[in-house]
Amino acid sequence: MKKILLIVCTLALMVSLTACDSKFDGSRIGNDSEFIMEYRVLNTTDTQDLIAESGDIISGNIIVNKGSLSIKIQKDDEEPIYENNGISVSNEFDVEINESGTYTVSVTGEKAKGSVSFTVVTNQ
Repeated sequence: MKKILLIVCTLALMVSLTACDSKFDGSRIGNDSEFIMEYRVLNTTDTQDLIAESGDIISGNIIVNKGSLSIKIQKDDEEPIYENNGISVSNEFDVEINESGTYTVSVTGEKAKGSVSFTVVTNQ
């Protein structure tokens, strides 16, 4: 009986310790033209490279249900074309691309719950 109680207590302790340090709990999809994440927990940084041509738009949709986010969109090591820290409300925005290339979208969450979506809208 003591062995069973010890095993149950050990398992309960292990589960509680792993739940406290959760960095990401959700889903993620990413390719050259979109980056979509839905999460119950986001306590880390995730990035995705998007390929865009001059005249394209990167359309962002951010839903914040809890916590805060920081977003950065940057081409190579250049100055970011979009940067916003401490986002705690949902919003949508468009960023016009002036120079063709690969743009890295970085999303950092701090006790965040919600979703983000970034899509390259091709200039027709």
